[in-house]
Amino acid sequence: MLDAKPLVSIEGLRVAFQTHGGPVTGVNDLSFDIRPGECVCVVGESGSGKSVSALSLMRLVEFGGGEIAQGRLLFQRESGALDLARAAPAAMRDIRGNQIAMIFQEPMTALNPVFTIGDQLSEGLIAHRGLSRRDAMARALDLLAEVRIPEPERRLKQYPHELSGGMRQRVVIAMAMACRPKLLICDEPTTALDVTIQAEILALIDRLKRETGMAVLFITHDMAVVAQMADRVVVMFRGNKVEEGPVARIFEHPREPYTQALLAAVPRLGEMTGRDAPEPMRLMRGANAPAPVVPRAPRPLLTVEHLCTRFPVKGGILRRTVAQVHAVEDVSFTLNAGETLALVGESGCGKSTTGRSILRLVEPTSGQVTLGDRDLLALTPSGLRQARRDMQMIFQDPFASLDPQMRLLDQIEEPMLNYGIGTRAERRDRIARLFDRVELPRSFMRRYPHEMSGGQRQRIAIARALALNPKLLVADEAVSALDVSVQAQVLNLLMELQRELGIAMLFISHDMAVVERVSHRVAVMYLGRIVEIGSRRQVFENPQHSYTRQLMAAVPIADPRRKTIGDDLRFRPIPSPIHPMGYVPPPSTYAEVAPGHRVLVEPVTHG
Repeated sequence: MLDAKPLVSIEGLRVAFQTHGGPVTGVNDLSFDIRPGECVCVVGESGSGKSVSALSLMRLVEFGGGEIAQGRLLFQRESGALDLARAAPAAMRDIRGNQIAMIFQEPMTALNPVFTIGDQLSEGLIAHRGLSRRDAMARALDLLAEVRIPEPERRLKQYPHELSGGMRQRVVIAMAMACRPKLLICDEPTTALDVTIQAEILALIDRLKRETGMAVLFITHDMAVVAQMADRVVVMFRGNKVEEGPVARIFEHPREPYTQALLAAVPRLGEMTGRDAPEPMRLMRGANAPAPVVPRAPRPLLTVEHLCTRFPVKGGILRRTVAQVHAVEDVSFTLNAGETLALVGESGCGKSTTGRSILRLVEPTSGQVTLGDRDLLALTPSGLRQARRDMQMIFQDPFASLDPQMRLLDQIEEPMLNYGIGTRAERRDRIARLFDRVELPRSFMRRYPHEMSGGQRQRIAIARALALNPKLLVADEAVSALDVSVQAQVLNLLMELQRELGIAMLFISHDMAVVERVSHRVAVMYLGRIVEIGSRRQVFENPQHSYTRQLMAAVPIADPRRKTIGDDLRFRPIPSPIHPMGYVPPPSTYAEVAPGHRVLVEPVTHG
């Protein structure tokens, strides 16, 4: 099938954007083909033109201020080749979502907040396939089950804001696959997903590609996903194609220095084997080996005991509490100063809620959290305000956590103003030093968030979190949306800051390769409980719990010769964490398999 005539031929594509400073070229002279049943991966840093190329194929780039200034976009249909760059709006309406479908990177903006999930899934089936509403809803139910969403019948009636980020992304994937398109464009489709769900979604896309001959244009910054999915790779840099070739050649014999740098920045699972402490990544060939991050005085800073957080589920005409979501259940651990403890697990396992409960951004139901000598759960609002100087959070989405109407300078100064720290000149001097520390030019201080790339915004979020000299940083998926090169720089920055300042870090992530690189200790969470906790070496080199082993098996390997994507990864459906009122969960009991390495003895019922 790969010898067939190209389904899509991009020839000399140039896309321009009009700005106040004049026209800016987003993509310049781009050419490549996609054949039926072939997966072409487009890789490159943020701003390299990957998404602009994909949006041009759908003719959606025009809605974002872009213009196809030059080139042809030939799409083969039964009636012959159609140049999408010059197709009539009516023809494009028939093609979009039907013959060419797209999975967008940001699921919340891709879903309509005022329609139910069922309505949005059935809309394309009714419009393009002529199904009745009843048949479309039945097909929508099957699609949700295909992308492994728990309780699909209930989800059909829910709205996007009622689902987690990972679940929303799975809904977007189900919508794109609804009409079985000839070409599926995937723009970072698994960025927000955990390794287990990512493995299943990639296997699903791969299976559809093989069974139906569907072509796939896959845009990603995850080189391990590229190694597993791609037949051919197109490498882009600043709007230009710098290299193209079969996946094995690109990985084993990259010709361009930029491709070599991209591959050097990829954290690979297993490369920390035998090392006790985290180490910053070596980003340049021939650079000196970085020093490991060893805590200077590892004394307990944060102690969490029997932490429980539950959310009410309302029902009935009177909206009474009929059940509870057991988001965090009987969680206990200790975090030392200057040390990183990583919380890993699937979407909905309680990682983020644990971090938010510790900072009291979410009020826990019960338990004890001690930071230094202060019991955080017993503090009054004024006492909690003072305690927050010592604990800060880096959120997953830096754009949502920054004020779009404030200059970066003012956003970093704000926490210092809140606590009356220093004079104006002292604050400005500290902000300038923070910009130096996160490796951003001081000239950026007067910019606004929308003028920065994703990686730069994340550095601003880190600088703001460091403004008060905290003792504890909670990093909630802080690097999950970043390109590999930017991600490597941000991870190195966090580790260097930890070595210099002795900060304790609670690192919440679903990326096992990143966790292996940055953490001293690891806690694996499942259904609100810690199922395994120990040093990074203990958990990664000798995983004891079946769920930990599942997580490891699902991690994509950055080696095209070792493709695991078609392997039979049969994960059990995740049971619901919702229990009726009055339900008393069993306590967590652990067996110590080695000093400091504990495994849950009474596993959560797997349903």
